[in-house]
Amino acid sequence: MQRRTVLRGGLAALAGTALAACAPDSRSALSRLVLAVQPTATAATLSADAKELATRLGQRLGRGVEIVFPTTYGGVIESLRFGHAAAGFMSAWPALLAQKHAGATVDLAEVREVVIGQDKVEKPFYYSYWVVRKDSPAARLTDLRGKRAAFPSNLSTSGYVAPLARMIELGLVSSAPGRSADPSAFFGPGNVVFAGGYQQGWEALKAGQVDATVIAGDVSESLYREVLANTRVVEQQGPIPSHAVVLSKELDGQTREQLVTALLELGTPELRPLMRKFISGIFVGFQKTTGAEHLGALDAFLGSTQLAFVETLPR
Repeated sequence: MQRRTVLRGGLAALAGTALAACAPDSRSALSRLVLAVQPTATAATLSADAKELATRLGQRLGRGVEIVFPTTYGGVIESLRFGHAAAGFMSAWPALLAQKHAGATVDLAEVREVVIGQDKVEKPFYYSYWVVRKDSPAARLTDLRGKRAAFPSNLSTSGYVAPLARMIELGLVSSAPGRSADPSAFFGPGNVVFAGGYQQGWEALKAGQVDATVIAGDVSESLYREVLANTRVVEQQGPIPSHAVVLSKELDGQTREQLVTALLELGTPELRPLMRKFISGIFVGFQKTTGAEHLGALDAFLGSTQLAFVETLPR
């Protein structure tokens, strides 16, 4: 039976295996600067590249650096909370939770190659869009009541959290303290599906299996432009924050400053391909930020939707 991590207003309910993935103990993590990276692939797949990055950072900082890959997003948060890691590379929703529940600080935002409207830009934020087929009679999102809709994932900030928050803003869905908003209240029972990704949502729309889906400006440019060329946008939401680097509350000021400086240097053309394996395939670099500046919009989305972060732990 699979176990789940649930993060809402309290601390994480994590199985011990999440922390076991961060083998370094708290006494050595800060002296060695252990960096925890959100799970984007298996540790075995990333190990060689992790060693190269750790070596480069270690030479720059004049101290040992180790990169670890907890098996879950919750594992990264807990590794920061209990001092198993000095920093974490993570997407926006887990970064916000790390700030709230691990006392971590959001110090850097990822600058990415994204498409906003029709323009390809380098920004730490982007937007997502509700789209329908060109032959759809719907002109606005409000016209889709009782229709079928595909979201990419219930853990997607741009594909679920922000679109649902927009529905609440438009008065199409409601939420209450302690009760998550449910898009089925607008689309109807059985009319909401989680397709598994943006590509799958687009395929469902093309096949006529759904009447609307969501596309985001941080997907591959080819997919984004294919979708927009063959659909009509009926609503948009954002700005949606990119990934972030969060730092442990245990880091002293000097170490924090040195680490931030070293990470800012990772956006050079030479290192960009390496970083795209760890952060995202559209990584450009990092820029300084704060939690309030970078994650404020997401915090508002979550406040209105009352959504909880739920992930399945490995067996």
